[in-house]
Amino acid sequence: MRGAVIDEAGRILMVREVVDAGRWTLPGGWVDVNQTPAESVVREVREESGYEARVRKLVGVWDRARQGHPPLPFSIVKLFFLCMPTGGTATTSQETSEVGWFGEDEIPADLSLGRTLPHQLRRMFAHWRDPALPTEYD
Repeated sequence: MRGAVIDEAGRILMVREVVDAGRWTLPGGWVDVNQTPAESVVREVREESGYEARVRKLVGVWDRARQGHPPLPFSIVKLFFLCMPTGGTATTSQETSEVGWFGEDEIPADLSLGRTLPHQLRRMFAHWRDPALPTEYD
């Protein structure tokens, strides 16, 4: 699951991962045992970026293979949540080497395509602009 934390200025929170050649992605990861996906995405945002967040809505439930991610030998369904920042400060972790906020036209070119794709980021901004959009799925 991935958390798209977008602030009032319309900037999205991204982290540079230590793995995958230090590419940028939305904070996220696997759901932990005894946590809901929403609880897990809030935890992942905090662990990877230092920021606290609150989930606003589930934006997408997408099959990884059908979205255009590099192939894997198994199937994964990814959940993308739109979140709002509620506090904290930029803090890296064992998993991240940098934390940054980016406007829609400032997204880094070196994305971790196994985790986050450009068209998925565009959908996060679209849902931020219009929270009434329905959850997307494939």
